[in-house]
Amino acid sequence: MAKVLIIEDDDVIARGMARHLETAGFDAVGVANGETGLARLRYERPDVCVLDLMLPGIDGFEVCRRLRTDPSTAPVPIIILTARSAEVDRVLGLEFGADDYVTKPFSPRELVARVRAVLRRTHAGDTGGAPHETFERGRLRIDFDTYEVFIDGTSISLSIRDFELLKFFVLHPQRVYDRVQLLDLVWGPDTCVEPRTVDVHIRRLRKRIERDDSVPELILTVRGVGYKCNLDVL
Repeated sequence: MAKVLIIEDDDVIARGMARHLETAGFDAVGVANGETGLARLRYERPDVCVLDLMLPGIDGFEVCRRLRTDPSTAPVPIIILTARSAEVDRVLGLEFGADDYVTKPFSPRELVARVRAVLRRTHAGDTGGAPHETFERGRLRIDFDTYEVFIDGTSISLSIRDFELLKFFVLHPQRVYDRVQLLDLVWGPDTCVEPRTVDVHIRRLRKRIERDDSVPELILTVRGVGYKCNLDVL
């Protein structure tokens, strides 16, 4: 049974989310602040974290940042909760390392669907003991099964979504994809996120893998069209 940690200071909302997730077959537990949430994440390693951005004390942005910079928690998928009108919060949340977002108010069905989606992506590489599949070229090495990425031999941490985006690009080099195509092929055909979300993830991915993210060489922008992967630079 997959475990979901809910970090939400509104007790009514937290209990409602936990109830609906448990009905859907998850083990859900809630905490009311970022400090407690970080401690539970480090020691319990839940399968998914549902994180409200507006928390007392350490806010959700800082929680997200700390999770992504701590090797023990970096792989945990994060779904952030934001107000429907707060586009800047969604963008910042993605920049800080969130994998997905749900806007308030949201339906229980949408929340359950988002949790299931990130779990599918997280465990997509489980081969049941089969040999690991890897990509190696020049300075880049990717283990598709363990979700590990190495640049010049140094391990870097990526969110699940950023990993899936990088994986897609290296497996489909040189071809140009627009935002809608990437949402369909990487996020999934039933995704509800905005096309601009792709730009946020591209920007964040470049910061992690490019020598100079202001002058990208691997993930290129084709103006007026979309993005492509240039493996020749490796």
